[in-house]
Amino acid sequence: MSLVGARPTDQRKGADRGIDGRLYFHVDNSGKTKQIIFSVKAGQNINVAFVRDLRGVIEREKAAIGVLITMEEPTKPMVKEAAEAGFYKDESAFDTGTYPRIQILTVEQLLSGAQVRYPRLLEATFKRAPKARGAAVEQLKLDPAE
Repeated sequence: MSLVGARPTDQRKGADRGIDGRLYFHVDNSGKTKQIIFSVKAGQNINVAFVRDLRGVIEREKAAIGVLITMEEPTKPMVKEAAEAGFYKDESAFDTGTYPRIQILTVEQLLSGAQVRYPRLLEATFKRAPKARGAAVEQLKLDPAE
């Protein structure tokens, strides 16, 4: 989870309900939080069922995006199922991009610098300072001779 900046879920005994980690983000200044659900699968037997399960989890949890992290390259049916999940589109004025609703990343891709695609609105975090009014502000000069 550290490769993607997500919080791991509580690892108590029992079912994890298909969630290995979560990442939260904001799409505007309203304070409304969206989430990305992560599912990690290792082993040689990854298949399209894992993508279907993740799709069900993000719908149940009302998450914006789901990410499946695997050790192996995804199969063609997995890529097709992920594509059929559609896109997350933010309706805020700050972001006009669309992001795959289900993303499949390998550990190799993450180690090579690949990132989860979601709205990153750093410029919306800070308010812009008001412009100075009236006469121009006189800038003081430092004179090393004084």
